[in-house]
Amino acid sequence: MERLKNKTAIITGGASGIGKATAQRFLEEGANVAIWDIDQRRSADLKMAWSQYDESRLRFYPVNTTDWSAVEAATAQVAQDFGAIHILVNNAGITRDASLKKMTPEQWQQVIDVNLTGVFYCTKAVYPHLEAQQWGRILSAASVVGLYGNFGQSNYVATKAGIIGMTKVWAREFGKKGITANAVAPGFIQTEMMDAIPENVLAGMREKCPLQRLGKPEEIAAAYAFLASEEAGFINGETLSVDGGLTV
Repeated sequence: MERLKNKTAIITGGASGIGKATAQRFLEEGANVAIWDIDQRRSADLKMAWSQYDESRLRFYPVNTTDWSAVEAATAQVAQDFGAIHILVNNAGITRDASLKKMTPEQWQQVIDVNLTGVFYCTKAVYPHLEAQQWGRILSAASVVGLYGNFGQSNYVATKAGIIGMTKVWAREFGKKGITANAVAPGFIQTEMMDAIPENVLAGMREKCPLQRLGKPEEIAAAYAFLASEEAGFINGETLSVDGGLTV
């Protein structure tokens, strides 16, 4: 089923983890995909692995989403390369965890810049293209910790709670233009970020989840694919928790 056929999607942080899985799912759903990622090694590896997709379907752009000028220029380039932009997936994000007592101003600002300001920049740059065609989907990565908090993540939680709030604002502002804005709040997902976590901690994460396991990146990608489709046309301003029942 190609629910996204003839649609062009920008996916930030799309060279690994949930972003990579989302790019793969969108391609399978018929979309053209523009991957924005500053990790050029991973982008090159992925380009080689996905060599079956030519530049009419898949392109990579080295974009720093914390740089407004770079975001603005990359948006214009994607529109030129593909002819239109229909979907934005604000997936790029980082962590710099520490308790409030130990967190440095630099750690705070780095996460705010990437996870919150970067989302604002990307959405602001892409919005005029969606408005012009009176159709669009803005999808942003929140987190279950943005709903209930988490020890040692003042910076990260602030950004994810901020994304949930901005999503509600954008739903109100953009809806009359045929554009929906929604967020996805993943629970504990098995990505590269989990590789450094000790097994006893991972076991605790699995135990907290009613399904007794970590989620898969592909399961988050499936949620994004649904929200990007015509089937989700009357869903707006929502935060979809994809967490195995963690927040029940």
